[in-house]
Amino acid sequence: MPLADDFLDVRTHGFARVAVCVPQVRVADPTFNADAHLILLERVHGQGAHYALCPELGLSAYTCGDLFFQETLLRTTLDGLARVAERTARWNLLFSVGLPLVVDDLLFNCAVTLYRGRPVAVAPKAYPPNYREFYELRWFHPAAAARATEVTLLGHRVPFGTDVLVRAGHLPDFVLHTDVCEDLWTPVPPGTIAALSGATVLANLSASNVTVGKLEYRQELVRASSAKNVAVQMYSAAGFGESTADLAWDGHGLVAERGEIVGETERFSLTGNAVTVDVDLRAQVEDRLRQSSWGQNAAHHGRTLRIVDVGDAADAREVGVYHRFLRRIEPHPFVPADPAKRDVRCRETFLITATSLARRLEALPEETRRVLLGVSGGQDSALALLVAAHAMDLLGLPRSRIMGVTLPGFGTSKRTYEHACALVRALGATLREVDIRPLAGEMFASIGHDPAVEDVTFENVQAWARKFLLFSLASQERGIDLGTGDLTELALGFSTYGGDHMSHYGVNAGVPKTLVSELIRWAAEQIFKDEPEVAAVLQGILDTPISPELLRLGRGGEIAQRAEEIVGPYELHDFFLYYFLRFGFGPRRIARMAVHAFEGRHALATIRRWLDVFLERFFANQFKRDCLPDAPKVGSGGSLSPRGDWRMPSDASAAAWRAEVEKIPQEPGEQRARPTLVEARARERRSGPRRR
Repeated sequence: MPLADDFLDVRTHGFARVAVCVPQVRVADPTFNADAHLILLERVHGQGAHYALCPELGLSAYTCGDLFFQETLLRTTLDGLARVAERTARWNLLFSVGLPLVVDDLLFNCAVTLYRGRPVAVAPKAYPPNYREFYELRWFHPAAAARATEVTLLGHRVPFGTDVLVRAGHLPDFVLHTDVCEDLWTPVPPGTIAALSGATVLANLSASNVTVGKLEYRQELVRASSAKNVAVQMYSAAGFGESTADLAWDGHGLVAERGEIVGETERFSLTGNAVTVDVDLRAQVEDRLRQSSWGQNAAHHGRTLRIVDVGDAADAREVGVYHRFLRRIEPHPFVPADPAKRDVRCRETFLITATSLARRLEALPEETRRVLLGVSGGQDSALALLVAAHAMDLLGLPRSRIMGVTLPGFGTSKRTYEHACALVRALGATLREVDIRPLAGEMFASIGHDPAVEDVTFENVQAWARKFLLFSLASQERGIDLGTGDLTELALGFSTYGGDHMSHYGVNAGVPKTLVSELIRWAAEQIFKDEPEVAAVLQGILDTPISPELLRLGRGGEIAQRAEEIVGPYELHDFFLYYFLRFGFGPRRIARMAVHAFEGRHALATIRRWLDVFLERFFANQFKRDCLPDAPKVGSGGSLSPRGDWRMPSDASAAAWRAEVEKIPQEPGEQRARPTLVEARARERRSGPRRR
């Protein structure tokens, strides 16, 4: 049944809630095992799970050995399945359990998927292992040995085979495929074929004993499967209670999506454990749309599989269960929260930009391998200067070939001016100063503009004066002008066309604002760790408010123009940019994710306000991005180069996106009327594009 248009409900934004259960197990005791399964299934159902995965042979236990041939064990295992089915008949929970099953007078290791008290699919293990500690072929036959394509189970005819997908109408984009343990470890897993045939959730029922080093291998296996298949990969291994005659068990459960682990159980629990997490199915669909090679591979290897549709029954659980995400959404998607990963990201980014600049310089005649850049005392120009210094070091050229130019204007503060000069000197670059005010004054006089009026023209003329002088110096010095503008500024159009938006090469163009600060900190600690004067200046720069310094200073000489007061918090804009550019998500979904990511820091009304500004500015300023200078792409989040990730008409309308913003409530729980596109276009005309 279709869901109500509830902004807070995570289900309305393309997420599904899944769980991995690792119940306590007792060898050859299906009654105990069924009850242990029900304990965890009831728990995750109460948490709002739509699908739950349990371990391989969990109803019988994996380590039964020759007891698998005992009539009593097989019969009581079916009784345990019936018990679980009966107890869950009223739940809106799809789940898979493992048990031995006789089909065609052969024994199979099976995954049985149930919904509302009845089995809907049975998947036999395709590749039972028979090496080292595994002897499964002693008891179980591979799926290929079966003749039947359907079985009667608990009184129902059920599809049987590795070629069955389960679809849930109440979960858009949810298409399930199950396989068993070793199947995932093979070169061509059944799950891969299923993903190429339409499955979005791959579930692997596993036993998997634990040995030293296996933890990391499992994690990499599950992560890699989710990445290459552009799918959710779930994994549930047997836990406490399996026989330890020759093996040990850790009860490892994992959920990964698109190459990242998003949920993991606590291992070595003596009482069973589970993890419940919201998985992003819409992101998968968006990725599959973009990855043309994935589509080509699907066309070549995908098959027509059987599909079981379990319907779309109403969910009796309280809607409030879905008003909070059960997953972490990073507020800074460009900057890893984990310090170790952040260091790796900074190293990669810094070296990408430095080696790219080195390559560009190497392509020039030796005597012209010089760099000029405007150094303002702000973060962007500081990062570009650090990159230029390292590029020169890599090439074995003296840093004196870098000319750091201070260009004081009407809004230049004493603090930033001193930072600029100190950083150039500390790095051993060449310092040059050119005051832009005389040239700007001549331009004002030429066009008859009153310099006392601090309007857009007042700002733009200064930006053009700076760029004209930098290009002139580059010509005089026979070097290249290095751009300092970053990815966030390009997205917002917060740069002057033909002014700070232009250069001979832009090293920061792929670096978002939130990453710039981290790169400066990292470079101070790693690349320039033996130059304490550099680190000292950089700390001062990081402590200074971000400003274009194009308006006159306050009475006390303080900076009067703060960028984030004009365009909004950069951390929000980077969040918007990542999900808009990387996945193509709509404003409503981005806003809901931002509410969770920035809980306690930015209210919904604030998020909504600046999201509208982001969209307005992004669409209005495409003309600047259409003629960007060369610059290296840095992250998988994308770039805005017209020769790379982003191609868009500069006269495209933002009306549809801004109309969707209007549907976002000002406060959680508020319902808003939907504006028409005509109303949105009228609003767009009234606001007009704010261009610099």
